[in-house]
Amino acid sequence: MSGSNSSNPGSGGGAPRAEAAAAEPLSFAVHSLPSPTLPNAAVRHGRLKMLLVLLVCAAPVIASYFTYYVIRPQGRTNHGVLVEPQRPLPSAAELPLSDLQGAGVDPSRLKGQWLLIAVAGGACDALCERQLYLQRQLRESLGKHKDRLDRVWLIDDAAAPRSELMPALQGATVLRAPAAALDRWLAGSDRQGLAAHFFLVDPLGNYMMRFPAPSEPDRIKRDLEKLMRAAASWDEPGR
Repeated sequence: MSGSNSSNPGSGGGAPRAEAAAAEPLSFAVHSLPSPTLPNAAVRHGRLKMLLVLLVCAAPVIASYFTYYVIRPQGRTNHGVLVEPQRPLPSAAELPLSDLQGAGVDPSRLKGQWLLIAVAGGACDALCERQLYLQRQLRESLGKHKDRLDRVWLIDDAAAPRSELMPALQGATVLRAPAAALDRWLAGSDRQGLAAHFFLVDPLGNYMMRFPAPSEPDRIKRDLEKLMRAAASWDEPGR
């Protein structure tokens, strides 16, 4: 009888424990993952890939400048002679300018516009008259772009311009400058005098192109139009 009163350890106490375990929700222990450490080679590879992407995006701009200024293919159609390296506007000490009344003009005031410059004495011979006439016609031929170009006549002596020239100079900038200072800034490698050329200065103040004599208006106009279109994204009329 004493055997009938003994309990089965496998069945008597196990049921309550199973019920308690079933009543508790399941839980998971989450351990933090180790932070990845990229080797130096992987970092360098990522940076190199980013640099390559940037180079691909900039490649068209770089290629156009390299082709235009370095390779300079023989098939290029511009009439003007590129000035390399470009020559910035001299300071007032290097290029003392004055208006027809004798007042000093700082060369930096000419910045902000394309400048088509003619150089001649105040007496203005036949070549000078032709250059000033072509200068005016070239500006007018630019149509909607003409307000981005200023006509400049630099007089390299003390002679006064003839009165009959003044009506044709309306809207032009007429200044005096010492011949020696102009020669240092504008002189090219050819042996023709300054009066036989037009000189083009960009809005940043860089002398960058020279048109040789005899001037061909249609070809000069094409060059000016190409430059105006190329600079349209950053250049605006007026200073």
